[in-house]
Amino acid sequence: MKATFKPYTLRGTISAPPSKSMAHRYLIGAALSGEKCVLSGVDYSEDILASIDCLKALGTNITTDEDTVTINPRGFMQTDEPILNCRESGSTLRFFIPLALCLGKTVVFYGSERLLERPLDVYESLCVEKNFTFNKEKNKLTIRGKFESGSYKLRGDISSQFITGLIFALVYLNKDSSVEILPPFESRSYIDLTISALQSFGADVEFADEYKIEIKSSKMTSFSGRIEGDYSNAAFLDAFNHLGSDVRIENLKADSLQGDRVYSKYFEQISNGVPTLDISNCPDLAPILFALSAMKNGATFVGTDRLKAKESDRGLAMHEELSKLGGGLIFGDNTITVPKQNLRYNGTMLDGHNDHRIVMALSVILSKLGGTIEGTEAVRKSYPAFFKDIKHLGAEVELL
Repeated sequence: MKATFKPYTLRGTISAPPSKSMAHRYLIGAALSGEKCVLSGVDYSEDILASIDCLKALGTNITTDEDTVTINPRGFMQTDEPILNCRESGSTLRFFIPLALCLGKTVVFYGSERLLERPLDVYESLCVEKNFTFNKEKNKLTIRGKFESGSYKLRGDISSQFITGLIFALVYLNKDSSVEILPPFESRSYIDLTISALQSFGADVEFADEYKIEIKSSKMTSFSGRIEGDYSNAAFLDAFNHLGSDVRIENLKADSLQGDRVYSKYFEQISNGVPTLDISNCPDLAPILFALSAMKNGATFVGTDRLKAKESDRGLAMHEELSKLGGGLIFGDNTITVPKQNLRYNGTMLDGHNDHRIVMALSVILSKLGGTIEGTEAVRKSYPAFFKDIKHLGAEVELL
């Protein structure tokens, strides 16, 4: 799908889409609770649909209605040799692998080739150490093992999704366990989200100190509630405001634990200077931060190495697209610099790199330049209503 823009300015009020990060965690927490739960405010993005499908494959009864999901987990983890389709969701794959290893049965995961190219070495090393099966192919992963409770150590500079996946499995096993994080500890905010979600269902999980998480045997209970708004996707809407639009964003929890809440602070620094910003704890913000910096006076970003293992190599993808507009990025050792640049659309079609955040970041740039992006269907991964929402606010965009 292609999107062709004319220069536009947005005005109006919009509700931030529900948090994908929180929806993943609450859906899995509901299954772990063992009791019927009802979650509202769920956005059926491709990633969330992947997690719902995987829960069903593990025996959970789930029904959906508009933005409401009803979870009856009576049969959870009682299926024989399940097949889990993760589509392109890294969160889904990394969250469910440790749970699948608790079954002691052969479990097959499917996903896109790009998904299976993304790092899984933490789990692979664990399987080798425990003599479990871990066989990865182009779009398929086969595992078999009998994961047990206990004390585990993980590096803190890996994706927090590995840590969260381990926590889910240890909560399911329901015996006293612990996870020690070896510093430096990046993306802790995502672990805070995991613990907060599990505590909503009565799980006894908490930080014993800065680097140690304790999981204790506990009686989990039903929880029903609404998924909070997503700061990650709200950042793309708010970026328009720094380019002359007037958009009011609702449905954002002021005291949210979401690490991407930092975007508003970073946007102000980019709009008012040439800052150096650390994105090691908020890598999902990188594309829109690069886009806004390119439209302003530039910036330098540190903690960028993990961008290579996202849906695309996000630093390289943004460099390629900005180069088509007469700009580009400068790469260093775990750093990326966005120099001051004078962007112009010259008729060359931009490419979304099958990455939802690249598509949305480029859409913000083209709100000033006009132009065309191909591969815009990637927004279905996290924010299916993105184009509908910005058109409602006044965007002049034609979808083909």
